[in-house]
Amino acid sequence: MSVQNFIPKLWSARLLANLDKSLVFKNFVNTDYEGEIQNLGDSVVINQFGDVTIKDYTGADIDNPEEVTSATQTLLIDQALYYNYKVNDIDAAQANIELVDKAQERAAYALGDKVDQKIAALVTGAGTTVGTLLAPISITKDNAYDKLVDLGVILDEKNIARVGRKIVLPAWYLGLLSKDSRFTTNYKILEDGVVEGAVVGGFQLYMSNNIVRDTTDTGIYKIPAGTNQAISFAGQVVETEAYRPEKNFADAVKGLYGYGLKVVEPKALIQFLVKQGA
Repeated sequence: MSVQNFIPKLWSARLLANLDKSLVFKNFVNTDYEGEIQNLGDSVVINQFGDVTIKDYTGADIDNPEEVTSATQTLLIDQALYYNYKVNDIDAAQANIELVDKAQERAAYALGDKVDQKIAALVTGAGTTVGTLLAPISITKDNAYDKLVDLGVILDEKNIARVGRKIVLPAWYLGLLSKDSRFTTNYKILEDGVVEGAVVGGFQLYMSNNIVRDTTDTGIYKIPAGTNQAISFAGQVVETEAYRPEKNFADAVKGLYGYGLKVVEPKALIQFLVKQGA
C-alpha cells in the first residue's frame, strides 16, 4: 500500500450523545434497609406493628395492657446483575478521551436502566387495580386530567398520606394532559423524568419509557400511582474489579451488583391500566 493511499482514522475527543431513557422508578421505592445489607444472599426482616385499641375511660379500673402484635416480611437480596467490558490498548492510545471512565458511566446507566425496569414490573403487586386487561381505561384529552384526580381519591379513601404521591406516565399521556386548560402550560420534563411545575390529583408527575406494557397487547400500559411506602428496595455493589485479560492487550473491568425488592404495602400502590384513546 502506497503512502498516498493511506488515510488515517481520526478519533474524536467528543462522544455522540446517548439517547437515554429517564430512570425514574427509584423515586417509587424506599431504601430504608439498604444500609443493612452487605452481600448477595443477605436478607432483612421487616416488622410492621398492628393497631392499638382505644377504649372509653369511665373512672373504673382499666383493662390489662394488650400485647402489640406485629407482622413480618423478609426482603431478600436474591437478584444480581453484572457487566464485563474491555478497552483495547490501541483504542486507548488513539482516542483522546478516557475510554474506560466513559465505559464505566455507560455500565452504571445500563445497570440503572435494568433496575428501573424491575421496579416498574412490581406494579402488578398493587393493592388496587383500576381498569382491566380486557377493558383498559381509554384515555383522551377530555378525561386524562379527571382520571388522575380519581386515583387520588382512591388513595384518600385508603388513608394513604397525601405527601409524596407520585405517578409515572408515558409521553403520550402527558401530551393529552397538555391539551386540557386545567393542566399547567408552564411545565417541562427534566432530564431525570420529573415533570416540573405539574401536580395533578396530588400526584407529582414523572415521565418514563420503562412503564410496563401488556405482553399480548402492547398498547395497554400498567401505570403505577402511589407513594414509596409501597415498595422496599435495597441494592449494593458487591464487587468491582479492573484486570488485564490474558489473551488481549486491553484493560477490562467487571462488576457485580446485588439487590432485592418487594411490594411491602400494597395499599399504597395503584395499578392503572390504560390505553390511548382515539
